[in-house]
Amino acid sequence: MRTRMGAALVALIAGVVLLVTPGVALAAQPVCRIDAEHMTELSGMVATAGGFIVVNDGSDDPAARKIFYLDDRCAVTRTVSFPSRPRDTEDMGQTPDGTLWVADIGDNDRNRSSIGLWKLPKGSSRPRLYRLSYPDGPHDAEAFLFGGDGTPLVVTKAVGSAAVYEPVAALRTDKATPLKKAGEVPMPITTTSNPFSIPGRLVITGGAVSPDGKHVALRTYADAFEFDVTGGNVVGAITRGRPRQIPLPNEPQGESVAYTTDGTALLTVSETSRQPAGTKAEILRYELPPRPAASSSPAAAPPTGPGIAHEAKSAAGAAVRRAETPAGLLVTGGALLLGLATLIGVLVVRRSGRS
Repeated sequence: MRTRMGAALVALIAGVVLLVTPGVALAAQPVCRIDAEHMTELSGMVATAGGFIVVNDGSDDPAARKIFYLDDRCAVTRTVSFPSRPRDTEDMGQTPDGTLWVADIGDNDRNRSSIGLWKLPKGSSRPRLYRLSYPDGPHDAEAFLFGGDGTPLVVTKAVGSAAVYEPVAALRTDKATPLKKAGEVPMPITTTSNPFSIPGRLVITGGAVSPDGKHVALRTYADAFEFDVTGGNVVGAITRGRPRQIPLPNEPQGESVAYTTDGTALLTVSETSRQPAGTKAEILRYELPPRPAASSSPAAAPPTGPGIAHEAKSAAGAAVRRAETPAGLLVTGGALLLGLATLIGVLVVRRSGRS
């Protein structure tokens, strides 16, 4: 059955097929458990010298709609409230000067006229909102990155081949800045075990750029994929680069990824709202294997500012009958979507509820 189903999927795909560097499953090292309340839908995280900063996604609980600062034992040391209600905060990024950016980019129902980025300078207690608008209608998104020149990048959560968008001008507070499509991110096909089976392997739920700017990681519910960045070209890396697979097997609902401050490991944390009562979120650490130098060219300067992460949750509510596809394939956009539409139409059985 496994061979026949894999062959059927390959036959359906007419696009370009590339190899992805296979990954070796590494044991997740628990860092700390978050015992504080109101952090059951964690979707974004960054690492700091003294701990972590985390944020929930869209929540009906006002106490959960905050930016939470944690120490290295996951104890809350500070919280920052938003001056107005965010819609769906899904990812985060931090610049070298300590400025935090919270990506309010989720849109499960695709009905937002604009998305937002909240800027919080180091030491400030009041985030500032910058709005952005897509050129081609609403998209759900959960991954936020910075290009080497500080340009903010949004990666959508589309099955099979996500799109990356960047602003056409400097961000403004008085009106939405238009975005333009900068490229597509083909998704590798893997066999990594996760609670959502095939759909969980095909949607991007978070992203991060390494502190030195030489690597970028995108994650799904099942895996992380690390790309080498040449000359600060993050868009080129994720749209045309060959990724290394880092399996993240069986995380309950992994929607965040961050680099450690020294760039030697990835950190993840899962939502726990749909886990058994009393389940606490836990930050996990995955040591990265040695990587080749990204480029012989001088590294681009780390981002310093905006000069310049639920379709999948619904899909993740689907249970797919056991059918594995061949590992090691990287499939490009439209043809994969056509093939998946046929395949998933046969295989998917709806679960109740949405995440």
